[in-house]
This record gives sequence, structure tokens and C-alpha cells, in this order.
Amino acid sequence: MLSRLMSGSSRSLEREYSCTVRLLDDSEYTCTIQRDAKGQYLFDLLCHHLNLLEKDYFGIRFVDPDKQRHWLEFTKSVVKQLRSQPPFTMCFRVKFYPADPAALKEEITRYLVFLQIKRDLYHGRLLCKTSDAALLAAYILQAEIGDYDPGKHPEGYSSKFQFFPKHSEKLEKKIAEIHKTELSGQTPATSELNFLRKAQTLETYGVDPHPCKDVSGNAAFLAFTPFGFVVLQGNKRVHFIKWNEVAKLKFEGKTFYLYEKKIILTYFAPTPEACKHLWKCGIENQAFYNGRVAKEVMESSAKIKREPPEIHRAGMVPSRSCPSITHGPRLSSVPRTRRRAVHISIMEGLESLRDSAHSTPVRSSSHGDTFLPHVRSIRADSNERVAVIADEAYSPADSVLPTPVAEHSLELMLLSRQINGATCSIEEEKESEASTPTAAEVEVLGGELRALCQGHGGPEQEQVNKFVLSVLRLLLVTVGLLFVLLLLLIILTESDLDIAFFRDIRQTPEFEQFHYQYFCPLRRWFACKIRSVVSLLIDT
Repeated sequence: MLSRLMSGSSRSLEREYSCTVRLLDDSEYTCTIQRDAKGQYLFDLLCHHLNLLEKDYFGIRFVDPDKQRHWLEFTKSVVKQLRSQPPFTMCFRVKFYPADPAALKEEITRYLVFLQIKRDLYHGRLLCKTSDAALLAAYILQAEIGDYDPGKHPEGYSSKFQFFPKHSEKLEKKIAEIHKTELSGQTPATSELNFLRKAQTLETYGVDPHPCKDVSGNAAFLAFTPFGFVVLQGNKRVHFIKWNEVAKLKFEGKTFYLYEKKIILTYFAPTPEACKHLWKCGIENQAFYNGRVAKEVMESSAKIKREPPEIHRAGMVPSRSCPSITHGPRLSSVPRTRRRAVHISIMEGLESLRDSAHSTPVRSSSHGDTFLPHVRSIRADSNERVAVIADEAYSPADSVLPTPVAEHSLELMLLSRQINGATCSIEEEKESEASTPTAAEVEVLGGELRALCQGHGGPEQEQVNKFVLSVLRLLLVTVGLLFVLLLLLIILTESDLDIAFFRDIRQTPEFEQFHYQYFCPLRRWFACKIRSVVSLLIDT
């Protein structure tokens, strides 16, 4: 019996779990891990698979059973963090965006950052003006299909690809024009580098938006970038605080606080879990960009000495329904088969941000192979902190919702965007075509959605009201108990009980004064009133 128990316990400890990680090119990496495997072990497996050394910018993201997003912690057990049933599904993503992606040491790292920013552009996280959008899309075309060829690229060829949540014919023509006339001769690596240089100058570069509400109940998106903390509302950046100006980050329940030298910003997350995730992301970003981490990453990256790894790029797949433009740069793709994970020792070579990571790069108008010297300027002060970031309101799609998206969550997002007048992406429209609500249903559900979002006086007011009511209840109960105890003490002291404690009280001068000045007159007054009432009752 004992041997059976021990063998069963041993088998449970050695149990293997299947993990699937979705990579930035939409391919999948599948492996098996032990029950007690830490996040660092899985991350090292991925980096080895991708041949990646500059790995401090990346992380693994997952969604818990409550649909809350998290970054996998490397020092804790993978199984315990996910809290879901195997097989486990996670995503490999950029966690800390390089302040200067063009300065990354290895091309493989720049390529992975390029794939991430391309995803940001498609999902509406990287929002920009039309002229910038056309240039970015043209760089993607040049990187993935090469030079314009009339024989291969007929009129309207750029319209076959989906770069953004929504397109216009004018924008598609502009993309094709730039691709034909300005980018000819650029290699994929050069186009990707140009793309990164342009993307990093945008106000929403590196933004991973957290949906919140301000104290007035207005919707806002909070984000942490390489340069500081930003708040986006509509098509404007309404707050920007550099990392060295952020004094403290704090959360209580659903409420998130950011302390600057002169002001305190307060916002309300949808749930306490979302608020904690927001705070945790803020703490990690501040430590990465505003501490010694940046310099240490730079020093480690400088020590990398190896032949550049081969990068297998694949051409674009012209499909508007694809969540990303290409199905495949396959970085030494591995078949989706189960395998026993083995410990891999990987050189800790990492890349860095520049020392001036709290400032914004100067915008360059150069489109060709030649670049302007990279100069950084100090961000504007408070009088310039409100900046127009795009021609349209900031309304990221998939970034707001967890991945994978539940069906009811997708419907709620689509309904919300219809109410607010936002246009859905083509993929979203196709998915919701079969069950699109009528105008009347939208109006009814819209009223319910607004009521749910607005609540009753705002989250802050609710918390204040609950606290005040709790204090009042406690005060009333305490006063009531004290009054009852005092009354009981007076009655027992004035009674004829022959107890030493009460005898000692009766002999004090204070009690005699109270007895003759207050108790006796009060007793006579009550006796008189009682007699009056009794006589009145007898007469009637």
C-alpha cells in the first residue's frame, strides 16, 4: 500500500503538460513541460527555438479563466500561474518596446520587433495620421513582396492586403504610389529598418492600451511606452509623463493612481484584477526604462559575437480575412509534436535602450536608404502634453480584449463600437454577419450597455459612499452599546444590591452629588409623569 501511494505521488509530480505558444508570425511552437517547470524554462525554450539572444524585450502572455490577460512570471511555476486545464495556450510578444529599435544588435531581433509593430498597426494599437500610415504600409509591402513589378502587381494590388482595421481607396492608392516610386531597390532588411525608424516616431509607438475611465466617467486608454506614461482619449494624447517624473504608482480595488511631482492622476479599471495588471505593468515598465536595466541590457548586447542567424521570410498572403498579413516567416519551424523538454543553456546577450530613453525621437521625412542622424529631443512640457495622435479616435480592436476572444466578448465589443460610431474591421464584420443586431436591438442593448458602463455615480463615489455608511453604522452601534451599559450601571448602582463593587461606588462624593442633583429629581419627574398618565387613564 505504501509503495503504491509513493509511486502514485511520484507519477503526479512527474506529469507532463502540453504547451502551445503562438509566435509573432502566427506559427505555433508546441512542447511539453514538467509540472513544476518555471516560466524562465519555457521562455528559454522559445528563445532557443527562435535563435534569439536579445530577449529582454520579449515575454509570454496568457489569459486566465476569468479572461484577464497576464505576463508569465519567470520565477513561478507555469502550471500554477495559468490556473486552467491543459493543453495550455500562450502568446510570444514584445513586452518592452526598444526606444530605438534600429539600434538593436541583431537582425533577428529587429525582425521580431517588426512583426510585433506590424500586428499593432493591424489591430489599431499603433494609430497614426494617414500620410504616416501609407508610408508604413508601403514599407511592409516592399519588405514582403519586393520591388513593384507590373507583370506581377496589377492595378489595385495594394487593396488585396489588410494593413489596418479599415481601409479607404484613397489610402490604398497612396500606399501603391509610395511602393512603386520611392522604395524600389530596398532589401527586406532595409525596409524593415525604415519601418522601425518611422514607427518609433509615432505617439502610439509601444502602446499596449489598458481601457479605463477617468473621474468623470469618460473612456480612456492608459499605456506605458519607452518614454513614459500616456493617456489617450479620442484622437488625442491628453497626458504624457516622463518616467523620471513618475513618483509612485498605486492601486486600490478598481482604482489606479499615478503620482507625479505636482498632480495625482486617478483612473478606474473595469475590474480589480485588471487594475492590478495595469499597476504591475506600470511597475515593470518603470523599472525597465527608468533604472539600471537599460544600461545593463546594452552592455550585454555589446558582448554578442556570432554569425548572424538566418532569417526565413515568407511572402505576403493576399487575404483581407487574415489577422496578420503573412502566414509565415518560419523561424526554423518545428513540427507540432510532443517532445520532452530539455534544459538549454543560452548565452545571456541582450540589447539596450539609449541613455535618453525618456525623450522622443525627432521625426524624419526620409524614405530612402539614407537616414538622417538619429537625434532625440526632450518631450514637451505640460502646455504641449495634449497632442493630436491621428485623424481618427483611438479605438484599438483586439488589444482591448483578451486573446483568445470569447464569442460574447466579441459581440459586446462590436456593439459598443456601433454605439460609439466606430467602424469595425472587415474580419470582425464577417464574424458578426450572421448575428448582427437590428437597429432597435442595438438601441435597447446600447441603453443597457451605457447603464452598465456609467454605473451609479462612478466607482469613486460608490467607494466613498460605502466607506461613509460603514463608519456611520459602526459609530451608531458603539454609541448605542455605551448608552445601554451606562444605563445598566446607573440602575444597578441605585438598587439595593449589597455588592462590594457597588458599595464602593455609592460611597464616593461624585456618586452622592450625582444621586442628589440629577438622579433624585429625574426619578421624581418620571414618577410625576407616570401618575399624571395613570390618573388621566382612570378619568377616561
